Amino acid sequence: MSKNNTTVIKTKKNLSFAERLKRAKNKGDIAAGLMLLPAVIMLLVVSVYPFCWIFRYVCYEYNGLTATYTGMHNFERMLTDTTFWQSVLHTFEYAVLKIIFIIPLALIMAVFLNQKLRGSSFFRGIYFMPTIISTAVSSMVFGFIFAAYNGVLNGVLKAIGVIGQNVNWLGDAKTAMWSVLIVALWAGFGNYMIYFISGMSSISEDVYESAKIDGANGIQTFFKITLPMLSPMLKIILMLAITGAFKDYESIMVLTNGGPNNRTQVMFLYIYQLIFGKDVGTNPQIGYATVLSLVAALIIGIVTAVYMYFARKLDEVV
Repeated sequence: MSKNNTTVIKTKKNLSFAERLKRAKNKGDIAAGLMLLPAVIMLLVVSVYPFCWIFRYVCYEYNGLTATYTGMHNFERMLTDTTFWQSVLHTFEYAVLKIIFIIPLALIMAVFLNQKLRGSSFFRGIYFMPTIISTAVSSMVFGFIFAAYNGVLNGVLKAIGVIGQNVNWLGDAKTAMWSVLIVALWAGFGNYMIYFISGMSSISEDVYESAKIDGANGIQTFFKITLPMLSPMLKIILMLAITGAFKDYESIMVLTNGGPNNRTQVMFLYIYQLIFGKDVGTNPQIGYATVLSLVAALIIGIVTAVYMYFARKLDEVV
């Protein structure tokens, strides 16, 4: 280390508190800290504190009123709980299928609606609207659509001759998962579409003009210019899609409540049922649900870390 750098470090260490405060004020650190303070307080109150609160019950049988120490019983029960591990597999199935369909769909619609065509703003609003509608309300509407006996979907398909008899879309193990996936795609793709449009708006028009001069067609422009320049936004969208898909359960709860025969049971729906389910009555299993919540959070953390690792390696290759 050079003599000048050593002198600067010593000078900073010898500053009084008032001098450091004045320097921080001049640099804008105090203003930045004050603006961040409400968000930090909210994070501590609604995220960190509840996590610490429930963490103490991992070794207890707690029903909201009384807590009985059970040692490692909750962990032993978790290891042998076939319903939970089935829900983990169903969560991965649901998340993978949702991401496979929703990201390309959102990207394609973003490319079309990013064109300066008449009515594009109107359709942006239409496709984004499902994201601001209550999940419970929209799921109830789709419940009427998928109804086995008087559902709209069965009526339309029978009218055009696609099916000869009613299909129990939500009650059949073969179609239940695909039905809840359709609802998830309808409700979520508009949000990611807006993200993609936001990313495309940051791409300079000069780049597209140069591509046109060089004779590139629409497909070549998309794969050679749009997609590579969207890669930073695409990584963020994928991370949001992964974490969001693993935490989905509200629409599934309304449509199938995990059925039929646990075919659409996912991790957080199972945890919710242990605490607030109709079969719980006056004995919610908060202690055991706490253990499952921590395991579910660990699974999502591992999946996210693996994705971030490969995303970083892809950046190094590219």
